[in-house]
Amino acid sequence: MTTTRFTDPRPVYTRATEQAAALIKTVRPDRLTAPTPCSEFDVRALLSHMVGGTRRIAVVGEGGDGLAVRPVADGVADEEWAQAYDEVRARVLKAWASDERMTAPVRVPWGEVPGHAALSGYVMEIVTHTWDLAEALGHPLELDPELAEFALATARTVLPDSRPRDAETPFDSRRETSEGAGAYEQLAAWLGRTPLDRA
Repeated sequence: MTTTRFTDPRPVYTRATEQAAALIKTVRPDRLTAPTPCSEFDVRALLSHMVGGTRRIAVVGEGGDGLAVRPVADGVADEEWAQAYDEVRARVLKAWASDERMTAPVRVPWGEVPGHAALSGYVMEIVTHTWDLAEALGHPLELDPELAEFALATARTVLPDSRPRDAETPFDSRRETSEGAGAYEQLAAWLGRTPLDRA
């Protein structure tokens, strides 16, 4: 009997959600309309996407159809983003607690994959959006580079350098980074993001 070896993404995902939760708690009301490196999102829309995307992968972990869940959180009051994320974070961690979820096939926007591959993709998602939010807020907290290294390795696997820019690939083409760039800068560049101009 053959067994497939993989890195269990759950401990990394837990840490990534803790980091996101801590950063979301720093958002002041006057920053909700600030721009982010995701040109289609201001801070409020990014928070909605972070909560909604986490709800989607929670549904996947619960055995439901994640594609039926819009990655948007409707009806959250401006002062309730931290609470909304804390609630969905508790739900997602519970949904993925079972070891069986790691090898069971699940359906996510990029196809049917084993659970560990899906959750690794959502590590990339939440770590990248945490960087987006940190950029928008002026980096009030230091981000964990190990999380970016995991997300970058995943990004390089699932989003090759030669990927097309189309509706199926919601990231711009890779851009170059300076020599000695940190893991977050490399991750952002691989996904085609540009840091905000603070001049």
